[in-house]
Amino acid sequence: MSSSGLTTERAAVNKQLAKLLEKLFALGHRGARLGLERMQEALLLVGQPERDLRVVHIAGTNGKGSTAAMLESIARQSGLRTGLYSSPHLSSFSERIRLDGEPIDDERFVLALERALDPGLPPLSLFETMTLAAFLAVKDAKVELLVLEVGLGGRLDATNVIARPLCTAITSIALDHQGFLGDTVSSIGREKAGICRSGVPLVVAPLDAEAARAVSDEARARGAELMFIDHERRSTEGSLTRASLPREHGPASGDDVANVVRRLALVTDGARGNIELPDGDVIDLVPGLAGAHQLENAAVAAVVASIAARTLPRLRAGITSGIATARWPGRLERLEFRGHTVLLDCAHNVEGARCLAAYVAQACVEPARTLLVFGALDDKAHDEMLAIVAPLGRRRHYCRPIDPIAGRRAAEPLGFAKSFAGECHDKPADALAAAVASANHGDLVLVTGSIFLVGAARAFILDLAHGPAMPL
Repeated sequence: MSSSGLTTERAAVNKQLAKLLEKLFALGHRGARLGLERMQEALLLVGQPERDLRVVHIAGTNGKGSTAAMLESIARQSGLRTGLYSSPHLSSFSERIRLDGEPIDDERFVLALERALDPGLPPLSLFETMTLAAFLAVKDAKVELLVLEVGLGGRLDATNVIARPLCTAITSIALDHQGFLGDTVSSIGREKAGICRSGVPLVVAPLDAEAARAVSDEARARGAELMFIDHERRSTEGSLTRASLPREHGPASGDDVANVVRRLALVTDGARGNIELPDGDVIDLVPGLAGAHQLENAAVAAVVASIAARTLPRLRAGITSGIATARWPGRLERLEFRGHTVLLDCAHNVEGARCLAAYVAQACVEPARTLLVFGALDDKAHDEMLAIVAPLGRRRHYCRPIDPIAGRRAAEPLGFAKSFAGECHDKPADALAAAVASANHGDLVLVTGSIFLVGAARAFILDLAHGPAMPL
């Protein structure tokens, strides 16, 4: 085909994709809808593509995206054809479906969306429609392993339709989305543990006692093979200190641990560590993603990969290199912009804010040399988050991360300025530009508080096309 013919064909595909995305975005008014019945009915009508997939399923309040990215990287480094379904996106909806590490191409996206938006299907939400499109696209691409990230919770999330995944995992449990999941870590833990399956290993990152007990109870009721990771840290003197002793980490004796198959030791020293795998081997961990908290995510990824390798033996070869080379944009990501360093981090809840503050302290970033750009959604614990990150900067710039959509809205910047003095701006790009303009040589600009703020700022810095922010 001639270059002009290719250009015409590409233009037609782009036009068709734009129409389909318009239909998809129109579903946003339905908001978040938990429940599996609509997804199960729709999957049945399109031929149940999920039944032909090999899947690992990842839940968690924080860290599930980073863990999923590491798992996908492990599979790719092992020579497998990979799929990754995650949410939300930073710039483009196509980022939510990745094939071999790259956002789905327009042609495949069109084919998947056309089927997922078929008017003969049940009335799905935006997220349900995207999940259906992901299953269709991944099957058509003949992916060998799909890394599937939960959207919200677990038990009633649209992704929870895989009858028998190779492995399931929970990365962390903290208060978030209480309106959907409950207002205690126990209720949230039970919801997230709802992805586990009878006879299928459930790998669990270090949790506090209340959350661990809830997960253990749910896993036992469902017959899952439970594997807890215990985190031990080496002090600067080289002695070993246990971050979570067994009784603090979760149930330690009697019936409470009847379903705990293994306790696996994660030992860390600064930015490095090693993890004991279920077969007794111990491997080193040097995550490519910044932040000490990524060691726990890397440990979960390594254990899950080793379990999935029972079915896909090649996976074992890529664990170390996959963790070292994994990339996940917007997570402690450093970019250069107008002569200054910008640190982007998608910390969007209190736990995430604490991890960010710990990283900044460890990196010896002085507040006197830092400018903060902050914005959050109104349904988040934004005042608590701001109390953690506001002291990190000498000047603060506030903005709304998104326009009102699907029943969710941004927290008002003026409220932030009343608590911690700062300048208010209309849009993320305005706040970022103002922060950079006021920075001195060697200063750091820190952008955080919302995934959608980070996505908009990143697109502005890199001059990327930035689609509508859809927090669904």
